[in-house]
Amino acid sequence: MIDAHHHLWDLEAVHYPWLMARGVERFFGDPTPIQRNYLIEEFRAEAAAEGIAGSVHIQVGAEDGWAEARWIHDIATQSSDWPMSHVVFCDLTSEDRTAQLDRFQSLSTVRGVRQIVGRAPGEDAQTGTNALLESPAFLEGLRDVGRRGLSFDLQLVPELMGQMAKVLSQAPDTRVALCHAGSAHDRTPEGLKNWAGQLKSLSALPQVTCKLSGLGMFDHSWSVESIRPIVSEVLNQFGKDRVMFGSNFPVDKLYSDYSTLIAAHRALVPRNAHDAVFHQTAAEFYRM
Repeated sequence: MIDAHHHLWDLEAVHYPWLMARGVERFFGDPTPIQRNYLIEEFRAEAAAEGIAGSVHIQVGAEDGWAEARWIHDIATQSSDWPMSHVVFCDLTSEDRTAQLDRFQSLSTVRGVRQIVGRAPGEDAQTGTNALLESPAFLEGLRDVGRRGLSFDLQLVPELMGQMAKVLSQAPDTRVALCHAGSAHDRTPEGLKNWAGQLKSLSALPQVTCKLSGLGMFDHSWSVESIRPIVSEVLNQFGKDRVMFGSNFPVDKLYSDYSTLIAAHRALVPRNAHDAVFHQTAAEFYRM
């Protein structure tokens, strides 16, 4: 089994400004309990106990994306018994994008890039990341990622899906992993209906795969029943071969232990889809 979406951090090795901001509430809640080192040993102990045997590390807002990438690469190459690929941060609108991507690709463990388009409406209004959708440089960056054989991890909110689908349709050779099932931040019946409708614009694109990850960020007291509509809709729209499981630890560790999290997903994913969702999709997408 593969965990297709998790994070690690060593606060002495790499600086994460968002993580170390004291007393700042985030869109996913209060980060205080995770404002400490979260290293491969702790993650492996939690994940391996539930049958996970490899993983995909996703960039997590380091001040220096190259420093984070090198640190993760060193961990991955030193853990020969734990296959780990990773996704790095690159500003696809930057003038030195080509040089940045060349450097990242010198690391054999790098498989893709993530540049967040949207986290939650409140934070997005402050950060302005939604403006990427209007950027010709961002579109060209997405195309460049695809030409290089890299993938793109996409994080955004449902309100942006239609516009994002139009952008991605112009970069059809770039494989995309939709993080956190598209961040359904409104869990009311109407909110979930709107999310499902917007999701169709992305699921219609064959290059897009969806992650069942981060479902606790907008529902801190989630249960199997509360996330059932999301898991069911994702599987219905994408099919089992375009869906993969990710824990989003340690962020989702704020609201669940690993055992509870994976047990819920195992219960909700049909048995005949387990191999795809918990292994094969991620293994193929991230070339593990």
